[in-house]
Amino acid sequence: MTKKKNKKPISRSKVEPFWQTKTLPEMSREEWESLCDGCAKCCLHTFIDDDKADNEVSLLPTDHIQQGESLYYSNIACYLLNEKTCQCTKYEQRTKLVPDCVRLTQDNIEGVFFMPPSCSYRRIQEGRGLPSWHPLLHKGKKAEMHKAGMSVRGKIVKDDEVSLDDFEDHIVTWAISDLD
Repeated sequence: MTKKKNKKPISRSKVEPFWQTKTLPEMSREEWESLCDGCAKCCLHTFIDDDKADNEVSLLPTDHIQQGESLYYSNIACYLLNEKTCQCTKYEQRTKLVPDCVRLTQDNIEGVFFMPPSCSYRRIQEGRGLPSWHPLLHKGKKAEMHKAGMSVRGKIVKDDEVSLDDFEDHIVTWAISDLD
């Protein structure tokens, strides 16, 4: 007969994911970057409907939206975007190559009003958590996001392939869809 050794029970305390325990400003740079779902909706050109502005002013970039104005998303994406991977082809140089490109940070998240409702940063900021299709919930893979139709894959034209005069023909509503 063999003696049984007394083993201590293994502690299986559940560790909560960082996005459930930290605010956006508390996150490390690595945690912050991993929140990006990679949908590339932020690479789409948006337009503000302002009947009072003339064409010269209406085509200028803005960092705010005024009461009574409406934000519209288009399927026109930055020429630097790789449509298949939904990643910027010049990520480290993007703000130099495209001066209007916004580098989202913990310091400017409050003022970046044009992020789509499905944006993970926006969802966390609004207390809605990550969507079920987010890559962090699928071992870093984007397949569920693409399958759910939440990325720009297969839906865009590049801004160097379309005239800005035709932007009204490219306004879309799929960019503002959000699941969960």
